[in-house]
Amino acid sequence: MFGIVRPCTHRLSEGLKVEWMAHLCGLCLALRADHGQFARIVTNYDGLIVSVLTEAQSARTGGQRRTAGPCPLRSMRTAPVARGEGARLAAAVSLVLASAKVRDHVADGDGLLRRRPVAAAARRVAAGWDRAGARTGAELGFDTAVLVDAVDRQTGIESLAGPGTPLLAVTEPTETATAAAFAHTAVLAGRPGNAEPLAEAGRLFGRLAHLLDAVEDREADAASGAWNPLTATGTTLPEARRLCDDALHGVRLALRDAEFTDGTLAHVLLVHELRRSVDRAFGPASCSHRPAGQPEGSFGPPPGNPYAPGGPSSPPGPPLPPEPPRNRRGLLAGCLVWAGLACTCQLCCSGSFHDPWSGQEREGLCHKCDCGDCCDACDCCNTCCGDGGCCDCDCGCDC
Repeated sequence: MFGIVRPCTHRLSEGLKVEWMAHLCGLCLALRADHGQFARIVTNYDGLIVSVLTEAQSARTGGQRRTAGPCPLRSMRTAPVARGEGARLAAAVSLVLASAKVRDHVADGDGLLRRRPVAAAARRVAAGWDRAGARTGAELGFDTAVLVDAVDRQTGIESLAGPGTPLLAVTEPTETATAAAFAHTAVLAGRPGNAEPLAEAGRLFGRLAHLLDAVEDREADAASGAWNPLTATGTTLPEARRLCDDALHGVRLALRDAEFTDGTLAHVLLVHELRRSVDRAFGPASCSHRPAGQPEGSFGPPPGNPYAPGGPSSPPGPPLPPEPPRNRRGLLAGCLVWAGLACTCQLCCSGSFHDPWSGQEREGLCHKCDCGDCCDACDCCNTCCGDGGCCDCDCGCDC
């Protein structure tokens, strides 16, 4: 599940966590219902924002949710999931953009796609996704040709870009595609007045997605010789950060101009979480759940053992005996345990789990997050960012 907006469950209230999961599962099930099991592979965190925006503008009805059956990714629990046109539009957009990503990897000859049989199979899958996305889009009144055209123009723009080329000229096709998708949520929700501000929010979101992907891949692309917009245009990281900060401000202003029935989750994802995505890409993340005294941006216990002989919390004494060796599982048994932990979400969502091979206790992946934020230190944000909605925070913190 790829995407730049990846909220940590520690930061979401219980109600918003349920809502976010409802849209994520709704996108996954819409892909299965309209396009088959294999299409679920394109489920992504950014695509569900289309579903969130559609519902945020719509009047609440009982038909917006249905109860889905047990799923391994929900620890085999049932759950309410989003249904309707918003989830289907998110599925169509995700298919077309995933198809573009596959074709891009084929053109670059990445990994196994260097081999002709694999590349040919990938191209067939991508073409099928294009047709499927276009079919669903047409049923919803959305012409996915604007997405395909943007992807096709991207290749030509990248081939002509060089030192001195404005970076925003390279991000323009992505901006156009996301603007069209965001704007159509207003059409589905019956709020045509929201189309313009949401198109602006989508345009800036697309810019951020393109820039953050470039920042995160910059070192890997340099090592492999792959094309990167920052390197190709000679754009520095401080300049890229400035463009991202301007886009963040623009998204927030655009959302203020739109009318929502309940825009709480949309605001949290596109204002708060989007800013954290930028911070995560440009620097080490901080987590408010780290132990006291541990340096910011690091994870795990603080250096040293405070309970060791001579430590600050223990009087001098004889050395402790060495820890007995742990029984390690074999490769096959460890893989089976790992699969069980992954399917029940213990690897990511539990507070701690035991390593499948060594048996050592480890933290869930969501504990390695950037939870430190202004909402931990600002009473205004703590009172307004829960289920009751989010205000325009004028309290001095950058919320």
